[in-house]
Amino acid sequence: MPLTRLKEFLDRNKVKYAMLGHTPAYTAPEIAAAAHVPGKELAKTVIIKIDGKLAMAVLPASYRVDFDLLCEATGANAVTLASEGEFSDLFPGCEPGAMPPFGNLYGLDVYVADVLAEDEEIVFNAGAFTELMKMPYGDFARLVKPRVIPFAAHV
Repeated sequence: MPLTRLKEFLDRNKVKYAMLGHTPAYTAPEIAAAAHVPGKELAKTVIIKIDGKLAMAVLPASYRVDFDLLCEATGANAVTLASEGEFSDLFPGCEPGAMPPFGNLYGLDVYVADVLAEDEEIVFNAGAFTELMKMPYGDFARLVKPRVIPFAAHV
């Protein structure tokens, strides 16, 4: 989504946030280093398919999705990684892989790793590989209403 749309959504909902610019970086560990944010505090958004339906998995940058745990926690028959071609059209204005974790704005279920929900703040890509947004986790949870479950494994 274009960054202005995200900002307008947050402003309408009276959420305080901060923008963090950084040099171009493309992987979650590179982004965390470029922005001087600990890997556990940087949320990455992974697009998955749960029984064939697209959804978002949001977890700390220093973790990976444990598909077996996610399958068990959701009660699904199959959880797989979605290909970029399956979701790139859903996020106009966003660089592929830099979409913010606001699946609720696109009709996508959002699953947050329980270890990320422990943090007071959430920092995430804001649609580009040079911009992050930082906001209180409580506000994120209030707006997105994610399902918080254990599915992250430390890298």
